[in-house]
Amino acid sequence: MAEIMATISERVMPGISSSELNDFAEIMAIENGDKPAFLNYKPYGAKRPYPASLCVSVNEEIVHGIPNETEKILKEGDIVSLDMGLVHKGLITDMAVTVPVGKVDDSARKLIEVCRESLMKGVESARGGNTIGDIGFAIERFVRPFSYGIVRELAGHGVGYKVHEEPFVPNFGKRGKGEKLKPGMVLAIEPMVNEGTEKIILDEDGYTYSTADCKRSAHFEHTILITKGEAEILTKL
Repeated sequence: MAEIMATISERVMPGISSSELNDFAEIMAIENGDKPAFLNYKPYGAKRPYPASLCVSVNEEIVHGIPNETEKILKEGDIVSLDMGLVHKGLITDMAVTVPVGKVDDSARKLIEVCRESLMKGVESARGGNTIGDIGFAIERFVRPFSYGIVRELAGHGVGYKVHEEPFVPNFGKRGKGEKLKPGMVLAIEPMVNEGTEKIILDEDGYTYSTADCKRSAHFEHTILITKGEAEILTKL
């Protein structure tokens, strides 16, 4: 998973299309003997299955951007979030990164870096004996001083045998609250951080979530294994 994401991230440049990125990701997964987890996956409440292997969300799009229905051509200065799930030997991992397209402004670089670091703060707090609330608290405490909006309706989740499993893992919370973390649990932690409001809207395509004020958003995600000590990141090189 990490190798695919690193390769696709390197292909991000002005002029490339979202459908090309999707095709590259799908081919890599299949050539490695794996299966894209999102392709034809129909989450609870959705009216239709997801039509692609890779979610490509540009600028104000937060998550689940569809890459192969309305063509998106990436431009210099954009930021793009790439999100993919992979079925490997019957088990699923989930990973996301946000990357700059060519040269971006300082505000975009800061947004990306804060979101990336907030993910690591969440991972650091995900230890056996801690709680789901400890993860959200760590992410929220790190992000709040930057006055960014933390998406509340969307969150991390359990993962493994299905794309989405219990528990729900919000990116905000209170220390010591929520389900206790036990060694052996596998979680996808995924902060979504907006330049402006935390409010979101759902596109007519039924999947793409965007910021309500059209300001940019960043998204990072790792799949982790809970242990007695530090969590093991399953989606890293």
